[in-house]
Amino acid sequence: MTRALRLLRLLALAALLAAGAAEIAWGQPQPPVQGLETFSPEERALIERNRERWRALSPEQRARVLENYRHWKQLSAEQRQAARQNFQRFRQLPPQERGRILEDFRRWKDLPESRRQELQGAHERFQRLAPERQERILKRFRQFQAMPPDERERVIRNWERWQQMTPEERQRARERLRRPPPRPGPSR
Repeated sequence: MTRALRLLRLLALAALLAAGAAEIAWGQPQPPVQGLETFSPEERALIERNRERWRALSPEQRARVLENYRHWKQLSAEQRQAARQNFQRFRQLPPQERGRILEDFRRWKDLPESRRQELQGAHERFQRLAPERQERILKRFRQFQAMPPDERERVIRNWERWQQMTPEERQRARERLRRPPPRPGPSR
């Protein structure tokens, strides 16, 4: 028997033994996941269906999975359907766009809670504005974005100065801006 043929038979035997061992292992009941008694029956069923994945998770990841699952269960049927549709739209986006969205989401999660609440409040106030007012604001924002960088920087500095003014100083500035510029006198 040639050496190559013996090697081939050994490999075949090893493959058969490995397959037999795998079949025996798959046929064995897996030990139950420890600590399931603290979860609801639905949560236990979820964990049991995904036993190997669950075991591979760190305690922090497990807590996040359960938190997300509980949040999902609290959603109405309409909210779940909207979430599924949003996810499908997200998956259909080009990879660069998905990456940009995920990066924006990461930056959002990295913000301090107080800043997220501040931004959420601003968004809610914007949503309550009349559509015409929203469009005017968006138009001005697009104009701002189209400015050259040095001009945008000037606008930002002016806004920061405005924010630091007292209400009285702001009122005086408004009055100065409303006054027509002085007319040049007759030349001599």
